[in-house]
Amino acid sequence: MSAVARGDIDFALGVGPIVDGVMDDDVSAVGAVNRSYVDRRPGEADQPLSIGMFARRSFLSMKALRLYERLTLLTPDHVDPATGYRRYRESQLKVARLVAMLRRLDMPLAQVAQILSAPQEARAKVLAGYWESVERRVASQRELVAHLVTRLSGDERNLGMFEVKQREIPEQLVLTEQRHIHVDELAGWLGSAMPRQGKLAAELGGMVAPQFVIFHGEVNQDSDGPVEVCTPIDHGKAKIDAPTRVEPAHKEAYVRLRKAQVEYPQILSAYDAVAQWLATQNLTMSAAPREVYFTDFMAAGPDDEVCDVAYPI
Repeated sequence: MSAVARGDIDFALGVGPIVDGVMDDDVSAVGAVNRSYVDRRPGEADQPLSIGMFARRSFLSMKALRLYERLTLLTPDHVDPATGYRRYRESQLKVARLVAMLRRLDMPLAQVAQILSAPQEARAKVLAGYWESVERRVASQRELVAHLVTRLSGDERNLGMFEVKQREIPEQLVLTEQRHIHVDELAGWLGSAMPRQGKLAAELGGMVAPQFVIFHGEVNQDSDGPVEVCTPIDHGKAKIDAPTRVEPAHKEAYVRLRKAQVEYPQILSAYDAVAQWLATQNLTMSAAPREVYFTDFMAAGPDDEVCDVAYPI
């Protein structure tokens, strides 16, 4: 017998495995939403429906409906205290069908509850925000797959992934802040140190070149750098009440990355590509590698270019 003939329409649509495979944190998050969502226009017919009929018309299985009842996400209009027989209202079909469609997006139940509890005029915005986060995650995962394919296929494939360019960098006076830090703490520290230096630079007349982050040692789960954040400022400023140093003039080889490529560990492919290119050109590094951030990283989309991985030569 087909899934539709049994009334398990959500399984035929591909919803069932998602509905029933709920993580514990997902369930607990939804449990706090103690209401039943009804979406009906005034005067609209509102006939009672058995759970079997409601399941068929809502594209949800009876198993899923019982789960949503336990989570108080979609509760029956009436439960007979003697028989446990459940009845829903026709006005609940619209919301139930919306739940079925949202679950086809692999949306966690906590997010589904957030959309249902939002005012009607705000639901589209909440959904758009969720999907934007999904696209960012998928873009990052796509780059991670490319990185893993490169690793598993042999390092020689790195050269074809990135275009290595060269440029001259003049001497720079930079604000500097250095720390020993592991990879799981790196993003948080950079997210505070770079704006902090940017604000100070603005008080001194503004940055004269993009901020960059120098990795004086490897940064991973076992190694802690150190890492140095640098913000170029005007040489001509009076005495500055902050740590500064002079970054010598140099030439550097670099590759340009999209935002989705910057996350660890896929960014390692870019470092490998530049290192291999240097080897093929019989060139050597003259200083530690760095990441140069030339645009607003937080405002950028996954496919926007945001960063250069550069090796001084």
